[in-house]
Amino acid sequence: YHPFDGDGMLHAVYFEDGKARYRNKWIESKGLLAERARGHACYGGMSNFQIPPPDVLAEGGMLKNTANTATVRHAGKYFSLLEAGPPTEFDRDLNTVGEWDFNGRLEGPFTAHPKVDPVSGDMLFFGYSPVSPYLRYSEVDASGTLVNSTVIDIPAPVMMHDFVVTEHYAIFLDSPAVFDLGVMLEGGDPMSWRPDNGTRLGVIPRGGSGADVRWFDIENCYVVHFFNAWENGNTIEIRAPRMPDMPGGFQFDNPGAAREPMPWQWTIDLTTGTVTDSQFSDLPCEFPRVDDQLAAHRTRYGYACPQRTWDFEFDFEGVIKHDFEAGTTSVHYYRDSEVCGEHVFAANPDGTSEDDGWLLSFVTDRATQQSELVVLDARDLAAEPVARVKMAARVPLGFHANWFAD
Repeated sequence: YHPFDGDGMLHAVYFEDGKARYRNKWIESKGLLAERARGHACYGGMSNFQIPPPDVLAEGGMLKNTANTATVRHAGKYFSLLEAGPPTEFDRDLNTVGEWDFNGRLEGPFTAHPKVDPVSGDMLFFGYSPVSPYLRYSEVDASGTLVNSTVIDIPAPVMMHDFVVTEHYAIFLDSPAVFDLGVMLEGGDPMSWRPDNGTRLGVIPRGGSGADVRWFDIENCYVVHFFNAWENGNTIEIRAPRMPDMPGGFQFDNPGAAREPMPWQWTIDLTTGTVTDSQFSDLPCEFPRVDDQLAAHRTRYGYACPQRTWDFEFDFEGVIKHDFEAGTTSVHYYRDSEVCGEHVFAANPDGTSEDDGWLLSFVTDRATQQSELVVLDARDLAAEPVARVKMAARVPLGFHANWFAD
């Protein structure tokens, strides 16, 4: 069993009328419903893949779309995401509506990390696959209509978990993290690191086709998640935690192998065709976030999760605030017995600065198993939490979170 295999469960805290209300519900995927009807598991996992029985295959599909990774809201719809399949729609009360294929226009998988441009309202996404075509880039307009989809030619099936977009471009990391479907079908580790393949950044104009991609070679590395990217004249600025190779969490035969993700910056010069890069902090971190209202546009602040001793498990211990302009970093660690998940930024609607808002995360005390939703002032991480909202039950550590303001 691997953490990536778990069935999706939505956990929501609603702030209404001066009160907080908690609710959780399973994602009622076709695969989960098929298993419930039979009273036992019918699907293998990523590290022990098996084809389900024919009757389960007919009801739930070849792969169980657990929709367990992240959520997004776009064009009035809420989606829960797994990058191996289509998005799963749910409503505001967390009831599962079902898989969504954009009225039959979706081709291939849908990333767990689509990007919604807060200015245009467009949603940009990609899908990678262990079989050809290995990479497809797509765009959905503000009304929810899929308006552009194009194949990007890459030489191998790369594990590509995230990407970034700017006002005019989408940028992909083509790395040596290669997926081997044959090995997976034989029950082996489907992921391998092939450094001879090299690493490069691909830049495609928004609205463009695969023929328009420009590739820029960089030193071998791997990025699980990005902070953000933006344009500065004829250059593209990218910020992300960077690792020298693939993290242990993706190497199923060696899940504990630690890789310290160091905060990194790349500058792509579209005029000269060159890339410069450097490390901008010595604090390893992951699950990077910015204010989603500034996605694809210049941001000064980024937030991410640290560990006192890095092991790339999902039990983080606090939150880091990076000031990209000043080059400074501040950290808020929780109590020694507490672990947390990803932090999301909730902007103050009356705010006057980019960091005027709050950081929210589920925090659990390992000793008591008590979970709380902790609210921090994003302007002052040294301060005590603004609020600690006790949950009625332990909220298990998960992957990603979002703030949806009405």
